[in-house]
Formats: sequence, structure tokens, C-alpha cells
Amino acid sequence: MRILVANDDGYQSTGIGALHNAMCRLGHSTIVAPDRNCSGASSSLTLSRPISVKQHADDLYSMDGTPADCVNIALSGLIEGEVDIVVSGINDAPNMGDDVLYSGTVAAAMEGRFLGKPGLALSMATPDPVHYQTAALVAEKIVSRLVVAPLPSDTILNVNIPDIAMSQVRGLKLTRLGTRHPAANAIKQISPRGGTIFWIGAAGEINDCGDGTDFHAVSENFVSVTPLTVDLTNTEALQPVGDWLEQLF
Repeated sequence: MRILVANDDGYQSTGIGALHNAMCRLGHSTIVAPDRNCSGASSSLTLSRPISVKQHADDLYSMDGTPADCVNIALSGLIEGEVDIVVSGINDAPNMGDDVLYSGTVAAAMEGRFLGKPGLALSMATPDPVHYQTAALVAEKIVSRLVVAPLPSDTILNVNIPDIAMSQVRGLKLTRLGTRHPAANAIKQISPRGGTIFWIGAAGEINDCGDGTDFHAVSENFVSVTPLTVDLTNTEALQPVGDWLEQLF
């Protein structure tokens, strides 16, 4: 099996190293990742300039682009041969609830899905994690299973792992996305040269963490596994919005 490993924390992150080692136990693993931290990049692609690629070792590449850039270029010209799956992570913080819309980790897996490859995104459920090996073992188990039970063509798996030893993990739980409260306001400051600058505010506190959500699962020491689809259509709103639109003419 040929596995593409990507992330949004950069090619030198601890998490991607642990993930790569785990994937090497399953087949041929190649890292293609940003040359810096790109957290919050979502699915953005770099369209205004060319992207530089640097090879650091066999099966280790970095780019001055986004996570989605890395997967796109890896699958469309950089890597020789057919890739079987894209595995993204292991992220240094959670990607649960509303986080998935901003996450470069999730976006890397989604870009693989856009290009016809199964996708898996893995994140530690707390900032500054320690137990990367727990996540690496979870990744190994899930990828092994996906070989014999592939995902639907429009789906990736978003996996969040509690920062505990594998022996303390209670199992894997199928979950839905929870929600957060609105993010904190941007912080206004004055630069040393007198210009106005802003820092984007912190993510909102957890709102919906009820039974069945990703937030609830990891709080109970389960690994959260949430199937995500690329179709964001709110099907329940189609009829009400259609009725409303008809009244405009």
C-alpha cells in the first residue's frame, strides 16, 4: 500500500513523524507537508504564485504552500506511482465541531478525497499533547480496516484522540460534530510603526457537547470518529427556501 501523509503543522512536527512511522508498518509512506505551521488554512489553494518544493530525505518533502497545496501537488505530479490513501495529522490540537471548517488537517484529507483518494484526518483532542503514539496506533488500526472496507466516494473520516495512553482508551465511537459558541472578537493593536493590526480571536467555547458528539466522546476517553462529506447542502432547508424564493417573483 502507498500512503501519502500530510498535515498543517509542518513537516517537522512531532505528530507527522509519529504518523509516518505507523504508516510505514502498513506500506510505503511518503510525507508531503508545509514548510511551516499552516493551522487554520482550511482548503485554500495558492493560485497567485508558483510553489517551491524541497526534498529533505527519501519520502520526505516540504512546500511553501498550504496543506491542500501539498496534497494536490503530491497526487498530481510529485509522487510517482499510484497513492492508495491520504492520511493527515497527527494535529497538535483538536478538530471537533466547527473546527473542521477551518482546519488544514481536515482540508488535506478532503483534498485527497477531491482527487479520488480515501481520506483520514487525525487530531489530538487537547493542545500540547503527549501521547502521539496512541493516535498513531489508532491510525494504523483504521487504515488497516479501510483497506478491506473502503469509505464511500464522498466521505472522509475525522478522528480525534484523547491525550491518554492507549491502555486507557475505552474504544472508538462513531460521532457527529458538536458545535462551539461564536469565536472571540479580533484583538486590535497598534504596530511599532503606528499602523493598525488585528489578531484573530480565539475559537469559541464548546456549545453542543451532548451525547453522540465528538466533544462528548473524547471527554469520556473514547476516540471520536466522525464521517464528513464534501456536500454542505442543507437538504432540510431546500423546501422552505424554495417556497420563500417563489414569493420573490
